[in-house]
Amino acid sequence: MPPQPISGLHHVTAYASDPQRNLDFYTQVLGLRFVKKTINFDDPGTYHFYFGDDAGSPGSILTFFPWPNAVPGSVGPGETSATAFSIPADSIPYWHQRLTAAGVPVAEALPRFDDQVLTFPDPDGMKIELIAHASANPSNPSRFADVPPEHAIRGFFGVTLLERELTPTAAVLSLMGYTRTLESGSRIRFSASGNELGGHRDIHPEPAARAGRPGAGSVHHIAFRNRDDEDQLQWRAQIARAPLQVTTVQDRTYFHSIYFREPGGVLFEMATDPPGFALDESIETLGETLCIPPWLEPRRATIEARLIPITLHNGSVPC
Repeated sequence: MPPQPISGLHHVTAYASDPQRNLDFYTQVLGLRFVKKTINFDDPGTYHFYFGDDAGSPGSILTFFPWPNAVPGSVGPGETSATAFSIPADSIPYWHQRLTAAGVPVAEALPRFDDQVLTFPDPDGMKIELIAHASANPSNPSRFADVPPEHAIRGFFGVTLLERELTPTAAVLSLMGYTRTLESGSRIRFSASGNELGGHRDIHPEPAARAGRPGAGSVHHIAFRNRDDEDQLQWRAQIARAPLQVTTVQDRTYFHSIYFREPGGVLFEMATDPPGFALDESIETLGETLCIPPWLEPRRATIEARLIPITLHNGSVPC
């Protein structure tokens, strides 16, 4: 039995520098919910932040490893050059005013295919886009945000991949069930079927692109949704037959993951929807405590002593 076609993104993971600044921007300016405060399993003295909609739904989750002394990164081929969120078609004026009032250098909205796009950097220079379109998913806004529900971010729209070549990456997306749908200039869009969160992948081929550098503001990987563990194992076998080198299943507590690099160099993950972020906190209290996986719990005191204290502020844009 073939695996289910990939419906969209599960999450995107990036690097940041200052933890408090990162937390304030995504909760107070963009109005996302702080879904989970945990740690980098490979570097337990570093936070791992998760932001998303009110329930921490797959397809809404942007995560960060904030290293306080991280140097700025730069985007090169084989990397994600922009991360796009979905907003309703009439929300561009609201978001332009809100971002400007918060001191964010937002550009005027520009057309892309049939949509309008606002582009701006986060505090570490990561390129964020808000894409206004008529088929935006229903709102599930953070209960703590002061963004009106009718303008709230709906989850991911998709990502843009900077590649030196189109064809090898396009072949992998096709294997995953994506269809080439739109093209304008050097931007080619591949879309999943249906209207799932994060269903679009834009590829920007640039043969002469200069090598990038990982660091604050750069994306580490993008993760696609698997329905469950069985679906993931079927996908793992499919990827191995491609043939691409794929990892064993990794336990990330809130989901199970496999990783592989597509031919252009972007690190792809596949992550299961279950068990989800309410595994160790209720929906009502998501993000309020430091959650540590069971195998690291005996080291909690040492881990907490290494982490920089942060404060979660709810509901207003910082002055």
